[in-house]
Amino acid sequence: MKLIYEIKDRIAYITLNRPEAMNAMDPEVYTLLSQAWIDVRDNPEVWVAVITGAGEKAFTAGADLKTAIPMERGKADFWLTQKEMILNRGLEVWKPIIAAVNGYCLAGGVTLLFATDIRIAAEHAVFEISEVKRGILPGNGGTQRALKQLPYAVAMEMLLLGRRLTAQEALAFGLINKVVPLKNLMSTAEDYAHRLCENGPLALRAVKELAVRSQSIPLEDGIRLETAFQEFLRTTEDAKEGPRAFAEKRKPVYKGR
Repeated sequence: MKLIYEIKDRIAYITLNRPEAMNAMDPEVYTLLSQAWIDVRDNPEVWVAVITGAGEKAFTAGADLKTAIPMERGKADFWLTQKEMILNRGLEVWKPIIAAVNGYCLAGGVTLLFATDIRIAAEHAVFEISEVKRGILPGNGGTQRALKQLPYAVAMEMLLLGRRLTAQEALAFGLINKVVPLKNLMSTAEDYAHRLCENGPLALRAVKELAVRSQSIPLEDGIRLETAFQEFLRTTEDAKEGPRAFAEKRKPVYKGR
């Protein structure tokens, strides 16, 4: 199986499973990845997702150019904007997503990383956007998110020259949250996931959506939208459980309702 999808304790685990090809994503992987992201979005049993790569060498080298580039598409496919949607292409998944970067994170791997929320990297991980070296561009949001998540000069050097960042450089520039030894990578990602699951799941989704949308709307519209979301959350069972648990000095039991 080129992609492994599992759910445990409200956490969805997505593993790109082509270690022999540095977990590069061919058309089949993209189809499976789309299905996985859609389940993360729609499955009420999933509160958080973790994505990683199989093995110890690579998170993903991005698109498998041996299969992706030769493909010819019909001209009408240009307008099939919702076909096999994936996270970094525009699928709206408001549940928190954690990336556990276990090695090379190249090209479409960085583009995928840009669309996650919390990023943990192994010490040997490296990050590179190198599509221009192949005569193509970093699609699926690569050109659109780089300058929003990295300093201008660093982003442009990565986009135009394919500059490679070490894990420590990525940490210093704020691209990732934490660098850990490889042996601690998944346990650290799972710790984050379990901590996220302790919070109100509907509130988490509201906060994520508001924060993401704030990047493309005026402040006054964002504040108005924030107020509307708050009024909606006040009507939920979880919003009642949180203050009740606080008053009773116990951990809240959230149900996502």
